[in-house]
Amino acid sequence: MLALVTGGLHRVGAAIAARLAAAGYDLALHAHRAGEPDPALAQAIAAHGRESAIFPADLAASGDVETLVAQVKARFGRAPDALVNSASIIAEGQWADLSHEALARHLDVNFVAPMLLTRGFAAALADGQAGAVVNIVDQRVANPPVDQAAYTASKLALGSVTRVMARAFAPQVRVNAVAPGMVLPGDDYDDDQWQRLKTAMPLRRNSPPEEIAEAVAYLLGARAVTGQTLYVDGGANLESFARDFVHMMRD
Repeated sequence: MLALVTGGLHRVGAAIAARLAAAGYDLALHAHRAGEPDPALAQAIAAHGRESAIFPADLAASGDVETLVAQVKARFGRAPDALVNSASIIAEGQWADLSHEALARHLDVNFVAPMLLTRGFAAALADGQAGAVVNIVDQRVANPPVDQAAYTASKLALGSVTRVMARAFAPQVRVNAVAPGMVLPGDDYDDDQWQRLKTAMPLRRNSPPEEIAEAVAYLLGARAVTGQTLYVDGGANLESFARDFVHMMRD
């Protein structure tokens, strides 16, 4: 089995790729630019004896997106069996300040690229080869906050189109989504704030990368499941937060 994981070298994408290596997948790891995988991913690839290759590509550039699946097929000699659309960008920005440039770039990377990659992935499959796609969205698709306008709009779009693509590419390809909550803190969080935010979740816990990866692995193997969004978020989707987490419970 072969999986193409976008944004697969670092952070959540790397955790997903490591879990798939353990499940027996060889790995086509997309990255915005060439680099080394996170140490845990490198260890997982070595420990499970999987083949891997890195494919630098700018997901905002149509030429890079349109040729990525073909590059993977040429390198491995076969089409991938799985596609995980994990790569994403996020920037602050309120609706009153939303620019065409910011919106276009977020839509290109977070929405248009996954759509085109899914189309290319489906077209590359051999006759009789079943394929599975998992889009990484965000728990905010259930109750969107007002912050990060361009990012929020792009994830809402990807969450909605997941169901459309599931119908469009059935029966050969299944398309599902995983919606994480708070997974890894960015530079804008401090340690105390990150711990306090757990208390705002119904389950009083965040969603570690390993649990996101486990959800992806489940959906890739669940042959009777398509068009679904699996929330792995400590229950965050059950609440309605007016602001993004980064703006909550600050000192």
